[in-house]
Amino acid sequence: MNKQIPLIAIDTVSDPEGTTSLASHGGEVNTQKIVSQSLYASRKKIYVRKITGFFQKIRAYSLTILLLMYFTFCWFTVGGEPLILFDIDARKFHLFGAIFWPQDFTLLAFALIISAFGLFFITSLFGRVWCGYSCPQTVWSFMFIWLEEFFEGSRNQRIKSDKSGLNLQKLLRKTAKHLSWLLLALATGITFVGYFIPVRELIADIGSLSLTSSWAIFWIIFFTAATYINAGWLREQVCIYMCPYARFQSVMFNENTLIVGYDKQRGEPRGSRSRQEIKSGLGDCVDCQLCVQVCPTGIDIRDGLQYECIGCALCIDACDSIMKKLNYSTGLIRYASEKEFETGKPQRKFDAKTIAYAALVILSVSIFTLLLIQRPLLELSVMRERGALYQENGMGLIENFYLLKVINKKERAEKYILYIENIDASLASKNLLKVGPGEVKNFPISVVMDPTNISEPAMEIRFKLQEVNQEHASVTVNSKFLGPINDW
Repeated sequence: MNKQIPLIAIDTVSDPEGTTSLASHGGEVNTQKIVSQSLYASRKKIYVRKITGFFQKIRAYSLTILLLMYFTFCWFTVGGEPLILFDIDARKFHLFGAIFWPQDFTLLAFALIISAFGLFFITSLFGRVWCGYSCPQTVWSFMFIWLEEFFEGSRNQRIKSDKSGLNLQKLLRKTAKHLSWLLLALATGITFVGYFIPVRELIADIGSLSLTSSWAIFWIIFFTAATYINAGWLREQVCIYMCPYARFQSVMFNENTLIVGYDKQRGEPRGSRSRQEIKSGLGDCVDCQLCVQVCPTGIDIRDGLQYECIGCALCIDACDSIMKKLNYSTGLIRYASEKEFETGKPQRKFDAKTIAYAALVILSVSIFTLLLIQRPLLELSVMRERGALYQENGMGLIENFYLLKVINKKERAEKYILYIENIDASLASKNLLKVGPGEVKNFPISVVMDPTNISEPAMEIRFKLQEVNQEHASVTVNSKFLGPINDW
């Protein structure tokens, strides 16, 4: 029996061939191979195998609904107004029958906060369900994969075709595939711009070749190229290297979060067998590699939880199809928590982090709802004329000039009466203001005051704008009235 001499000191010595010697002074010498891995690996084409199953039916429904929403919502109208339109030039945003303005930025901020906390809450409970079923990168990638299968055939046919030399049939198939990708990408780009420019006008201009907006042309080309490259060529590279969500998702995970995982206690040791043959000592995994072949990111789920996994459940449907053929129980690969895989028992508990996310979602939604209900439909801002303090008119009165900016957020024209409160001053201009539906209108006005009533060089003046038809629909804004000090 060989006796091992205890190591006293260990030095690490590397040779040019990449081996490292652990040399001990007065002890043994062990040699091991260093395995270095780059932070970025060149893309190897992944040939995704087609599979059907329960979760793929769910994805088919979700993808259909999301694509229909994306390509049709820009065409719908409510009361003659677009259902969704972000009109940058007019600085107004149509959302489901309501018109929002840049002044409503607080609402947008809370909407984004709700989306963020909602995503955190869903992730802490159900893992990367967003990535697997709703993410635009996933939606368009699966559409591109479907077109690829339609024109080039099954996984084995695509592998065989890529290994073979160029021929007419291969050229025609690949040309048709890329043309279909480009057409889908172009439709995506035009639709995206259609949410910022009225889509009917946009399509009419494109059809008549009279599209003159350089920005519209730029963004159509940009999103066409981005869709074609991301969904057609990069695919899983976007999820692995470009998407920040893949990196920080682990912060939201806990031992009770649902993940797509492999039951090692049941599946190991793995080994192949026929339907009639049951080898003693082997687990349920037959090592068919089907779970790897269907994975859109090219990982082996049996190696454990990996950040590349987008939770698409393709491997679950693939494994279940094999289990059914062998008359084994399904669920060797399934949605379950990490604790459930360890203990073998269902574990569904809400930890403090999940409860905190839920509370933040409820709080954000409550604040957003309150702000939305109390959103004023009339806004007024007052600016003094720049470069002028005051002037004395021909009647000996002190005159100040202001610019009133009135925003009517209603869908009908309104008339307003302008009052001056809290000081003895009067309007030198008309006090009846008319503003069209959804219009932002500027009114230059002048205010005059008897110098005998001026007690301070800068007196507070309050403007009140009231809707003619509704006494309670009003808004007040304070400003300053400048004048000479009365020494009488």
